[in-house]
Amino acid sequence: MVKVTDTILRDAHQSLLATRMRTEDMLPIAPLLDEIGYWSVEMWGGATFDSCLRFLKEDPWERISKLRKAMPHTHMQMLLRGQNIVGYRHYSDDIVEKFVERAHARGIDVFRIFDALNDVRNMETGMRAAKRVGATVEASISYTISPVHTIEGFVKMGKKLEEMGTNTICIKDMAGLISPQAAYDLVRGLKEETSLPVHVHSHMTSGMALTAYLKAIEAGADIVDTAISSLSMGTSQPPTESLVAMLKGTEYDTGLDLKKLAEISDFFNKVRKKYHDFESEHTAIDTDVLIFQIPGGMMSNLATQLKEAKQDHKIHEVLEEVPRVRADLGYVPLVTPTSQIVGTQATLNVITGQRYKSCTNETKNLVRGMYGKTPAPISAEIRRKIIGDEKPITVRPADLLQPEFERMAKECKQYARSDEDVLSYALFPQVAQDYFREREMMEKGANGRDLAAIAALFVSLAEKRSKAKKAASTEQVDLWMLASRRESMNGGGWIL
Repeated sequence: MVKVTDTILRDAHQSLLATRMRTEDMLPIAPLLDEIGYWSVEMWGGATFDSCLRFLKEDPWERISKLRKAMPHTHMQMLLRGQNIVGYRHYSDDIVEKFVERAHARGIDVFRIFDALNDVRNMETGMRAAKRVGATVEASISYTISPVHTIEGFVKMGKKLEEMGTNTICIKDMAGLISPQAAYDLVRGLKEETSLPVHVHSHMTSGMALTAYLKAIEAGADIVDTAISSLSMGTSQPPTESLVAMLKGTEYDTGLDLKKLAEISDFFNKVRKKYHDFESEHTAIDTDVLIFQIPGGMMSNLATQLKEAKQDHKIHEVLEEVPRVRADLGYVPLVTPTSQIVGTQATLNVITGQRYKSCTNETKNLVRGMYGKTPAPISAEIRRKIIGDEKPITVRPADLLQPEFERMAKECKQYARSDEDVLSYALFPQVAQDYFREREMMEKGANGRDLAAIAALFVSLAEKRSKAKKAASTEQVDLWMLASRRESMNGGGWIL
């Protein structure tokens, strides 16, 4: 029997709807999701934490608790970016440990942990913390293609992850690059060299994922990631119902009920329409990913950056520059945060007309070794262009960080009400502060006070975004958010 993880509450809407799905649109269907018999439901981590605070003005921690109550029988899974947690830099060990502890206490059962560079040193603290609280650890191999990445190398990494104590191994194919034969070979290698269950995660970006899943299953894969059909395909995962139907009656039969899955699909088909403004032309199947290896989310970011710079006519030049920058920076896998680093640097190289004339701090830190060890060495020539004569570090980056939690608690004591608030602030200081202020004002407003002040606050924030030249979609979500909130206010409330 093959087991299934459904990504409908996390990666599916992150891939297709810019991570904008609100908790209120998850809860009505959660009891039915709980009946299906999934191995797990991925519902947190990745970009959801940032999106909750920044755009939806929701407490991401409360999302866990609400879904836990609604799905008491299903393993809830999150994506943890190793030492980056759910942010974009490395955080100190005490922040990682506290984050894992609080997430598990709220209801997370499975921690899928990866590192953008496949540097296992950046995964060990999160893995150790998850094991300490009794959660399932699913350490991940970030799959990519390059002259320095091989099946044998990935299998060797899998053996190392087993030695580090993971409960399962995930092949994380974030760009949909894995071919059916590579999927077969990698799963077979891991099954032969380790004694652990193998979980395969891919995207339909190249159109190969469903076939790759079938070959992976033939090779012994134990679990695969899918998404309910109404939020599948394109840069999302293969459809759950299709996989269930294809395996029905075979030795791999999932045992899942297609009628119940159809009911869930119908629900999310209606929900998807609510988020139409966040659909993108860059989330369909696109075989160019096999040439440029650019994940769908990264593609939409590049298009937005170029449009804001009035350079959108140079999109093809940027697409061609991305693989070159990736090679220069040690053939890093393109996954958060390295996809953003490589994509932004490629855009700068094209716009300025001179490669590495202007470099982001993130590019410099990557070359300095502050994100870990790159898969291939960075040449001395490229290093000099980016950081001059600085000498890169070779230690685990987090070894250079002092404990942060107590300092962060002092910094945000005016607003923080819990350790979880402190963690939100540690990960996204300015965004969290804005959220805390708005939360306080919303609570006052719910008691019939300070409605004018609340309205003024949101007008002020909208002006800030305009001055900062934020994308129009960001402003649209705030207006939609304000309209939806009026219903949650006691007695209806206010309209802008």
